[in-house]
Amino acid sequence: MRVLTKVRRIPLLLFVIVALAAAPVLAKAQSSSSPPDSPGAVAKATPAQPDLTYTRPTAKTRLHNYVFDMIGPYPILGAALSAGINQADKTPPEWKQGAEAYGKRFGSNFGIASVSTTTRYALAAAFREDTLYYRCECKGFFPRLSHAAISTLTARRGDDGHRVFSFPSLVAPYAGTMTAVYGWYPSRYDAKDGFRMGNYALLGYVGGNVALEFLYGGPHSLLSRMHLHHGHGASNP
Repeated sequence: MRVLTKVRRIPLLLFVIVALAAAPVLAKAQSSSSPPDSPGAVAKATPAQPDLTYTRPTAKTRLHNYVFDMIGPYPILGAALSAGINQADKTPPEWKQGAEAYGKRFGSNFGIASVSTTTRYALAAAFREDTLYYRCECKGFFPRLSHAAISTLTARRGDDGHRVFSFPSLVAPYAGTMTAVYGWYPSRYDAKDGFRMGNYALLGYVGGNVALEFLYGGPHSLLSRMHLHHGHGASNP
């Protein structure tokens, strides 16, 4: 289907952008020093004991992260960029062109992200999982890239922060696309379309984790606010 082929380009393009952006700052990301209680400190922690340094986030931290992930600059910018690509590709064609059409596409993409985020946080609370992203306590490009990819479908559970497969993280992107298909997309779209769109939304999550892993620039950077200065790993490595 021509429309679905165009839909696939969105998260793939986002992933490429993140990957290209990560390359020039990789050396800085691996060598930068951070305060002991900042997320950057995990790079200095002992790789053999990652869970022993875990501190479970408070309810306040989880709430702040949810609000930031819902209406912060990243979901807004992502929805605007995706809407621009959809507008250029005329996807879906039923929405036509013009400012009103762009508004529909922006609202659709923002709605998908909002439903996905709400689903992930709500299910994580029900399953008592911590789905926040934690930077790798390892060194090297490929180990860190692998960590970012695997973290897309894993979470931390319990006071010790042991890693588990995360059902909320798996379901969330499909909840958003299925809601769009049956909520406001043209009637010709069905569950198969929602599932395929969800697959690429999941790939977009990988790109987001890669950004958090490699583009972190210190405790006061915009990316660090994804966790609102919550200390990741050991407070004193």
